[in-house]
Amino acid sequence: MNDIPLIVSTDWLGERLEDPKLRIVDATVFMKFPEGGGPPNVESGKTSYEQGHIPGAIYADLVGELSDKDSDLPFTVPSREAFVKKLTELGIGDDTYTVIYDQNALVGESVAASYWASRLAWQMRYEGYDNVAILEGGLQKWQAEGRELSTEQPSYPAASFSGKRRTEMLATKEDVRKAMDDEHTVLLNSLSPEEFQAAHIPSSTNVFFGAHADEETKALYNEDQVRASFEGTGALDPDKKVITYCGGGIAATWNALLLNNLGQQNVAVYDGSMNEWASDPSCPIVKSEV
Repeated sequence: MNDIPLIVSTDWLGERLEDPKLRIVDATVFMKFPEGGGPPNVESGKTSYEQGHIPGAIYADLVGELSDKDSDLPFTVPSREAFVKKLTELGIGDDTYTVIYDQNALVGESVAASYWASRLAWQMRYEGYDNVAILEGGLQKWQAEGRELSTEQPSYPAASFSGKRRTEMLATKEDVRKAMDDEHTVLLNSLSPEEFQAAHIPSSTNVFFGAHADEETKALYNEDQVRASFEGTGALDPDKKVITYCGGGIAATWNALLLNNLGQQNVAVYDGSMNEWASDPSCPIVKSEV
């Protein structure tokens, strides 16, 4: 398979819908924030997928099937065996290429970012899949352009997969501890400025994951604008390593993807993120005094 871009347009995908080697994946998860505050309620996007999706798309359940059910933390990576088994059962393997989308499904928030799609893409690359792309603007942009939806739920023959895990793409709590005092590593918090000010890991800098795309059209800003978001953080320095983190390791994958797309290849995601860090009393946190 030839390499495909990290991010593809709706036109790019529309021209390839009939390609037998293409696998389109809906990775939607809904996060609903309680009115009184507190952690979000997380719901599968399977029902929404069944009501209408891009023709040929299959659904991948990040919450129920592609996260570690035995972990004390939500959404952490499952075993390699379980992950690869599920994807090959879906028909994704060595002889296919994958385009992933979601519905920008942060209910109650106006954020344009395909962070659930980027989460699945990051997990796939971590396990050694190469030909994986994100659909720019997700399902919302596809629909806004008047493109076709389908309710058919296709299935594909089981695939085989021979890729190797890329351990350098995942950062652990101990990696982050070391990074706090390492001038050659940039810790990049991907949450909103308000959340960053409230609590963050020492020495980290902040680039909000929702700052890179138009809230109305869901299209990414041009490359110069996206690059400007990261200027001054050190994250674009090719001689440095970047570790992105957020609340639970989801939004961090969106910033990681965009950095990769800008040419910064030395990027890891702290999978446990603040869920893990804040639950350990030995881990220092910078908190707002307000």
